[in-house]
Amino acid sequence: MRALVKALLPPSHFAILKNTVQRLRGSYIPCIPLFHHSLYHLHLTVKKSLHCILQKGYFTPMFISRLANRPRHLQLDCGMPQILGPLKIYLGEQCRLSGIATYCGRSWGNRTPQLIVGNNVDIGWQNILAVGGTIRIDDNVRLASKVFLAGFPGHPLDPIARAQGKPDTEQQVGDIHLCRNAWLGTGVMVMAGVTIGEGSVIAAGSVVTQDIPAGVLAGGNPAKIIKQLGY
Repeated sequence: MRALVKALLPPSHFAILKNTVQRLRGSYIPCIPLFHHSLYHLHLTVKKSLHCILQKGYFTPMFISRLANRPRHLQLDCGMPQILGPLKIYLGEQCRLSGIATYCGRSWGNRTPQLIVGNNVDIGWQNILAVGGTIRIDDNVRLASKVFLAGFPGHPLDPIARAQGKPDTEQQVGDIHLCRNAWLGTGVMVMAGVTIGEGSVIAAGSVVTQDIPAGVLAGGNPAKIIKQLGY
């Protein structure tokens, strides 16, 4: 369209039109403080009301219907998590879950993957929980944003089998256990077969490849103990 207009108009007219369009792009209706301030708060009120209606009357009941149990108190925000594969989910009371998350169960193998979540657990924004066998999250655990619990890799190590689209092997699958009061920072990745001890904190961006004992701060790639925590 721009090339057609440029071909039809003389260069001087095209330059005037271009300057006019650039000025219009940066222009806006003048702000009327009292009016637009009130309009802003009305916008927030309507938005929050619609969000609450959708969460309480639509997304939360649908999500609970997918669970293996029926928690009485659940705070689900920003929609509903994506659930993939044959995954059995048990959820405790007083949990807070982001709807922008993915819970995935391994589709091959002889057992149904299980995600077992205790009471008063936070599962944050853009978390991915890939359950190979069992992922157990005990009471009061906190998962920040973009945490990845990798219970299975999804592909075999053998490059020929991988090119043929074959699944991962049983040797690559492992359970993950986050013990009571553990806290995983933003971007933490926990590999299959790992247990994180009670009350331990994993620093943001860490990759946990082996068990972490209770009551420590650990971080790095691979994660190592930084110090003992004294509460």
